[in-house]
Amino acid sequence: MTGANEKKGSSSGVMEWISSACRFATDRNDFRRNLLVNLGLFAAGVWVARNLSDFDLMSPQPVT
Repeated sequence: MTGANEKKGSSSGVMEWISSACRFATDRNDFRRNLLVNLGLFAAGVWVARNLSDFDLMSPQPVT
């Protein structure tokens, strides 16, 4: 029975973490939180652009 109780406790902890993260991201009245979320999204976009693209923008382009 302790395993079921531990699992339920960890599940509720995960749900609390997710709900607090959503509240953190969607609070429109807190400038610092919005700045942090926007910088995080920008950094994620830069990471995707640098690591998941297979073309080099600085290389000479073929003449067509």
